[in-house]
Amino acid sequence: MASSASERGYLPDGARSVKIVVLGAFGVGKTTFVGTVSEMRPLRTEERLTRAGELVDDVAVDTKSTTTVAMDFGRRTLAGGIVVYLFGAPGQPRFAAMIRSLLTGALGGLVLVDTRHIDRSYASIDLLEEAGVPYVVAVNTFSESPGYSEAVLRDALTLPDDRPLVFVDARTMQSAKHALVALVTDILRPAGSHTP
Repeated sequence: MASSASERGYLPDGARSVKIVVLGAFGVGKTTFVGTVSEMRPLRTEERLTRAGELVDDVAVDTKSTTTVAMDFGRRTLAGGIVVYLFGAPGQPRFAAMIRSLLTGALGGLVLVDTRHIDRSYASIDLLEEAGVPYVVAVNTFSESPGYSEAVLRDALTLPDDRPLVFVDARTMQSAKHALVALVTDILRPAGSHTP
């Protein structure tokens, strides 16, 4: 007798899957976000930072000793039978070609931003806009980061009015899940219903 999809661990009947890519600069919290939100043990491809890496990457984050060298992967089931597959992209600019490939088939992107280095977020937003992938900007609230109003952040990021902006603590499930729900809500919103 053939086993059902749910018995084999695949999508249950009636479920919808959504591919989301988590982007942002080096050290902004992408690996932490995927690990916090994932209902399964996330796949991580982290390696130790080396002096050789300093020659090609701007890795000036004092608290980091590792970096993602391929991608992180996790999964989260939301209400309504929506299964979200999360792909955390590396933050170094030299991985832009790989990130473009990762965006193939993605229904949305989540850009994590650190207000200490807002300018490092431009490349991630550009990649999503170039690919035509809808996205949400999630400001990861580090304790030592300066706080700015939504209006100031939108201006600094030249963020269109129809793109949601949320504040998140990537270490906390409810907060991280809030950002994910904001993105999925935006993705599933009927065309033309965005308010400028």
